[in-house]
Amino acid sequence: MNNKTIRTITFQLHRWLGLVVGILLCIAGLTGSVLVFEQEIDHFLLGHQIEDVVPTSVRLPLETLAKKVNTTYGSVPKFKLTYVDMVEGEPYQFRAETANGKDFRVFVNPYTGKVMGDRIWDDTWLGFTFKLHYELLAGATGTIIMGIVALVTLILSVTGIVLWSGWRKLISGFKIKWDGHIKRVNFDIHKVAGIVTAIFLTFIGFTGFAWNVPQAKVQDAIYAATFTPKPPDPVSQSIPGKKPLSLTELLRRADAALPNAPTTGLFFPTKPEDPLWLGKKQPGETSKGGSTQLYLDQFSGKVLRIQDALNPTHAEVVLNSFSPLHYGTFGGLPTRILYVFVGLAPLILFVTGIVMYWYRYRTKFSMSDRSIARSEKL
Repeated sequence: MNNKTIRTITFQLHRWLGLVVGILLCIAGLTGSVLVFEQEIDHFLLGHQIEDVVPTSVRLPLETLAKKVNTTYGSVPKFKLTYVDMVEGEPYQFRAETANGKDFRVFVNPYTGKVMGDRIWDDTWLGFTFKLHYELLAGATGTIIMGIVALVTLILSVTGIVLWSGWRKLISGFKIKWDGHIKRVNFDIHKVAGIVTAIFLTFIGFTGFAWNVPQAKVQDAIYAATFTPKPPDPVSQSIPGKKPLSLTELLRRADAALPNAPTTGLFFPTKPEDPLWLGKKQPGETSKGGSTQLYLDQFSGKVLRIQDALNPTHAEVVLNSFSPLHYGTFGGLPTRILYVFVGLAPLILFVTGIVMYWYRYRTKFSMSDRSIARSEKL
């Protein structure tokens, strides 16, 4: 297969994937641009709904606060706590499942135990944006669809890099001839917007696919490629006739395992085999909530696994990079601002791609009409 044939196949793949999946790519990109600053937007909106937390003493035990939430919302059908965010200086944010399947959230002052407010996350415009971005408002099926869209983003980025005209003449590949014909200007905008954002869209596409389509076993492939033994999933061993240890005792053991590392998040076990999962932030970690993870057996309190963010395995280095690469947090504020514009790129590329397609086939049909006219004269 010669270079011309490879380029033709690459071009056809690039064009038709872009045209067929373009609308979904635009949805993913535009919603992604908003979600780059999701936490800041959410914090701003919450500031207008609930009062600030003023530290007055030591924080109350988490078990006490959890019981307070369960008591307050006991009348909500099938109310079950699933997770709690415990960022210092902010209200604790308890998440719960309910009978209607909505993501119910309760805000509690960790110093006074006061329930400061609640909301159904799915019904907020930010929650709507997230669900549209992640699952196309279509549940598990939508999650897979958006995972495939992410894979298409990866393919389009790679094929776009291959097709980029700048490989023949580097400088011209980054130029837009604004005084040229509209067809030329459109093409130049497409090629420049594509090549400038291609590497970032490649990262976003790959990580989005890995998250949304676990059936692809991307994580297993990364462990294999980095020659890192994959640890077994942590599982609690239930003890007949014995209840799980209290949350206070489990947290005490977690703190003993990782001293000076405050807990920043916790998943409540929902089944006997579930471990207690805790997120912790060790001294030296720069992310807001830390990236260290600890798993405890909820019956014995045994430490089942520690994922140390300060001493990660080769596979964990790769996997831990997924979130910064997908959300653009790896370079601080400048890269996050850049990612806002990267999210706009699919719309620009889709529109310019449509225009390129229209010009191409208008010319083709025009030539065909002229051929027919000449044959009729003969």
